Amino acid sequence: MIRFLTAGESHGKALVAVIDGLPSGLLLSTLDINPELKRRQEGYGRGKRMSIENDAVEIVSGVRNGKTIGSPVTLLIANSDFKNWGNKVICPVTMPRPGHADLSGSLKYGLSDIRDVLERASARETAARVAAGAVCKKFLKEFGVDIFGYVTEIAGIMAKPSDIKYKSVVEASPLRTSDKKAEKAMIAVIEKAKKNGDSVGGVFEIIAKKVPAGVGSYTQWDKKLDARLAGGLMSLQAIKGVEIGLGFKAAKQKGSKVHDEIYFGKGSYYRKSNNCGGIEGGMSNGSDILVRAAMKPIATLYKPLNSIDIITKKKVKATVERSDTCAVPAACVVGESIVAYEIANCFIEKFGGDTLMDIKASLKAYLKRIKVL
Repeated sequence: MIRFLTAGESHGKALVAVIDGLPSGLLLSTLDINPELKRRQEGYGRGKRMSIENDAVEIVSGVRNGKTIGSPVTLLIANSDFKNWGNKVICPVTMPRPGHADLSGSLKYGLSDIRDVLERASARETAARVAAGAVCKKFLKEFGVDIFGYVTEIAGIMAKPSDIKYKSVVEASPLRTSDKKAEKAMIAVIEKAKKNGDSVGGVFEIIAKKVPAGVGSYTQWDKKLDARLAGGLMSLQAIKGVEIGLGFKAAKQKGSKVHDEIYFGKGSYYRKSNNCGGIEGGMSNGSDILVRAAMKPIATLYKPLNSIDIITKKKVKATVERSDTCAVPAACVVGESIVAYEIANCFIEKFGGDTLMDIKASLKAYLKRIKVL
């Protein structure tokens, strides 16, 4: 299996990701990772920090002569903003923000300065996850798997679903949508929220194409692919809901209208619909995997909400940290990395080997076997 850990604080020296379980023989360089880091920093509604940070990764271990060697891969991303904080006298933060980790984290770890919580709880940590996810994307591309995300809703404004054929349009959009009419309305609502010191959330979708049938398992609860995707996405800061395929709409319809009928032709099984989102019984079924995540508005508000000072216990306004008005497009990029990691992990569990060559041979034998069933 693949596993990874991240470390580092928002304004510390650096963020680090350590990835264990990668096979040897995977071509890997900073050119595979840095473009993903850049994508994460883009998007309409981002805050001023994006003009300070210019994220670039350093591969510290696990890669030699441009290939993974089987040992843990360590990735380091320096925080450019650290130099602006290093010599400052930083006042304690004692006014927790509603909706953030501030108060619960302070209570849990017995901390009197909320900065000790918010520095790690910050979504800045996701830069390390995007770096790790970029490696997983590179691994999956060796098997033809492609992962693509786009925004479908901002503050109640709906955009038409996209597809990978519109990838270039989505990548050029400041809100990661191919629906230009919706994009214009979304920009207007973000600007209004910014003017009012508020924030907005939204919904993004991610498609994983060409995942072979049988990735994941029905045999144990923790091996189900959809459960792992949902758990991974729920670990992303501010995500409050996840759907697979038709999702909650399936609860409103009859089974005869929901389940995807099975056909056979040209030597393989296929379906004419994909309401299940490419996953049945905790396993991929060969159709596109479609997962959707809902992001709440960011908890830092420039017109802060009421709170209580954790030292004086008096009523105050919540602390204000430099933040975004809308980070849904960035969250979509992070979501791609999370989906890539979860699928890559299940992929290695199914076709695992110590070398990339071994995994390719295992997949080839498996595809040959299921084709004759």
